[in-house]
Amino acid sequence: MKERVRKLFERLETPVDALVVANSVEPHLDQSFFYLFDVPSGLFEGSVLVARPDGRIDLLTSPLEAQTAEEAAKGDTSITVHRVERDGTEAQLGKILDGATTVGLNFAELTHGWFTHLEKLRPGTTWVDVSAPIRKVRAVKDREEVERLRRAAEIGSKVGVEIPTLLRRGMTELELAAEIEYRMNRHGASGRSFATIVAFGPHGAEPHYSPGEARLAAGDSIVCDYGAFFRRYASDITRSFHFGRPDPEMHRVHDIVERAQQAALAAVRPGVPGKEVHLAAQRVIDDSPYKGRLIHGVGHTIGLAVHDGWGYNAKVDEPIEEGMVLTVEPGIYLPGKGGVRIEDDIVVTRSGYEMLSTAPRGYLEVAA
Repeated sequence: MKERVRKLFERLETPVDALVVANSVEPHLDQSFFYLFDVPSGLFEGSVLVARPDGRIDLLTSPLEAQTAEEAAKGDTSITVHRVERDGTEAQLGKILDGATTVGLNFAELTHGWFTHLEKLRPGTTWVDVSAPIRKVRAVKDREEVERLRRAAEIGSKVGVEIPTLLRRGMTELELAAEIEYRMNRHGASGRSFATIVAFGPHGAEPHYSPGEARLAAGDSIVCDYGAFFRRYASDITRSFHFGRPDPEMHRVHDIVERAQQAALAAVRPGVPGKEVHLAAQRVIDDSPYKGRLIHGVGHTIGLAVHDGWGYNAKVDEPIEEGMVLTVEPGIYLPGKGGVRIEDDIVVTRSGYEMLSTAPRGYLEVAA
């Protein structure tokens, strides 16, 4: 944890005396809190973390999670856990920040309520937005983070193998989504990393579709986009299937998306602008009869959040770095008919990438 704090302070363009990361209430929790203080469970609503350039951390938390925090900090002399009632947090924070005239805040996640509290608490303080360096430092994972992401991807991959065995005529999208989430938990997930997407038939043309009461019928294409949390770290996998009567066009679309993904993967290596990975996939799709039907960026970083602060599309010049964990997810969407998306999780290595998700990605027709 101390090393993560130091790494963040090294990235700051404007030096600060301290960095404050403040949580509000679910869902307004700053995942950078859990990046700097690696704790396996708990919400830590209303908790505040104060970090110093030398790696020291002061953590203010309520009795609800004080024991969890103390267990996580055990043996680390750089971490001090303060048990405070919620109405005493601000007073204790004022003491901890005594002498700090320049303080970094993660503006991208800090609530307006917390900012007004801080302004009243520390009038005259210079507040510095450190959200950009926080995003950059979190995008490059350390060894422990990669191992948790690998485990989350393994859980999702096991479920990807099982999905075809779950399909039955007449089941609803919601029923299949529930089965996917149940099986992720059975395989060791602490929960889903985002709301599971299951889309039958024409609904597959909506990339962020929410499953409903539509029932699976022979001839339907199926898009399943889902992910697991393992010790707070996320996976994000998409597999597309076909149920019942063959559809030559959807088979052709799936083959094109597979080729687009392989082209994108071939472009991955440290130093390559993000847009080059996207454009490699886009060229394959635009050279097919489905030009223009890739309607989103081809990937994003994953970590403590499923969309972990950095995504790439046709305009992103920022380079890929060794240690980033990315999704690669081209798709083709045909309004009124359906869609195909194939998404995998990779870690960028010195010479290319390593695949974290392993579920079969070939075209699969499941008998109705």
